Amino acid sequence: MSVDNYQYAAPFGAQTRNPFNYAKVEQIGRDNTTLWLTLDEMTNQLNLFDDTSQDGYISSLGLATRQAIEDYLGMSILPVSYRVWYGSESLVASPISLDLPEVSQNTNAAQPGLSITSVGFWNDAFPPVFQTITNTNYFYDASGNKVVVNNLPTNINTVMTAPIIVEYTTVANPLSAYPVIKQAGLLLLTHLYNNRANATETKLKDIPFGVTTLLRPYKPLVM
Repeated sequence: MSVDNYQYAAPFGAQTRNPFNYAKVEQIGRDNTTLWLTLDEMTNQLNLFDDTSQDGYISSLGLATRQAIEDYLGMSILPVSYRVWYGSESLVASPISLDLPEVSQNTNAAQPGLSITSVGFWNDAFPPVFQTITNTNYFYDASGNKVVVNNLPTNINTVMTAPIIVEYTTVANPLSAYPVIKQAGLLLLTHLYNNRANATETKLKDIPFGVTTLLRPYKPLVM
């Protein structure tokens, strides 16, 4: 496709998000210590009343459960930080649109579901030097899950595969407090507690209205 076609159809511009224009995504920060389900909720689910001997193990299962739910839904139960890389083809249109792969939402529609930590690029020096863009030169478009940059300097490195970088952190998604999602978490926790090996001698079957059934309606809501 010619540059003219890119400009008029604007697949990388601020008018559309299809196709997504990031080249690589890295998860650079995630909470590995804070429980989502309380210890009381988990021990009650497992019928371990007044038994504290396994609290450490159950807490570790609770962390694994939270992260599994986050990964399945693509939802931040707790804040998660990302680094996203973009190629120079993202520069074709003006203003420049940089799609974000994982986003969150806020209970207040006027507030974003994430915070942009930085937007920057590797310049054309040899070796390249990373330069940060002032935050008055871009904004987050929650309606399109993208960062819109007014303009970028002309000295962006054209040899590197992906010289443009956005770092951001999602906020905790309000859906994580829904009882149906927490119940799915308790069911998954029970499965992990009762099955401590990667293989079993018996054939297990999903129960009706199990984890995936409870969570599936929310997958489209947590892009």
